[in-house]
Amino acid sequence: MRRALITGITGQDGAYLAEELVARGVDVHGATRSLDAWAQRLGSIADRVRPHAFHASDRASIRSLLDDVRPTLVFNLAGPSFIPACDEDPEAAGDVLGLSVARWLRTILEFDPSIRFFQAGSSEIFGHAASCPQNETTPRRPRNAYGAAKSFAYDMVRFFRERHALFACTGILFNHESPRRAPHFVTRKITLAAARIHLGLQDEVRLGDLDAQRDWGFAGDYVGAMRRMLDRDRPDDFVIATGRRHSVRELCEQAFAVVGMDYRDHVRVDPAFVRPGETHLLCGDPSKALNELGWRAETPFEVWVGAMVEADLAKASADS
Repeated sequence: MRRALITGITGQDGAYLAEELVARGVDVHGATRSLDAWAQRLGSIADRVRPHAFHASDRASIRSLLDDVRPTLVFNLAGPSFIPACDEDPEAAGDVLGLSVARWLRTILEFDPSIRFFQAGSSEIFGHAASCPQNETTPRRPRNAYGAAKSFAYDMVRFFRERHALFACTGILFNHESPRRAPHFVTRKITLAAARIHLGLQDEVRLGDLDAQRDWGFAGDYVGAMRRMLDRDRPDDFVIATGRRHSVRELCEQAFAVVGMDYRDHVRVDPAFVRPGETHLLCGDPSKALNELGWRAETPFEVWVGAMVEADLAKASADS
């Protein structure tokens, strides 16, 4: 029986990936710094996934976890993903998002080199890209600490794959959202605001550049690509994206339309929320994932935005 270890399992992607693997009969173990939110984040499958409190601060900790779990698959999804927080503490971002990946790979090499390893990469490695869309050969030009750390992790995965023949791969994940997204991300900030304004719980929401664009997809789709990357015969890196961009303005329009409102009556532009080093040209080319994995993003923009608003309506109603 295959046994998977998911780090960062209580995050958005970890919960969806756990559901995907449990449904396929995989023995799933989850590692996270704190088990406090275990039941809340994993919901109906919480008792079907084995929890492990863990922090990848050193190789001894990783070795101990591998010895406890004995996985055949490792999905490394752990680490902060809020870019401003990473910029404020680049040393911590570099350690958790970059150096820890080297620790994982070296420990796996020594413990059991047959373990298959997936690394959650990011489109932020492309930064101020010279061309659009970006694919697996696009030069990397990260513009923030998060992207720089993810770029280092990408190189470590490739190094261990090419030098030591580990089955290690990076999914270069473009932005992906869901009702499980944390409220400080702009997508969830907007959908939660639409719900609360509709319920009379707040009057407006302040945002930065409404013309900023992202290649946004649904997180539940993206974990399917992660699984497929470790199911194939040979390891490789893949861009995981929709291939389509939408602006923050479009997201506002769609979210407020779900509750029958005009976003222009409630959205205020505030320069304080404009992100330094904002990148406007990030859009993924998922052709390789389609051709070699048989994967594509299935959930339309309007559908997942609507699902987020509906979930936030339920949450805001319950909280009030």
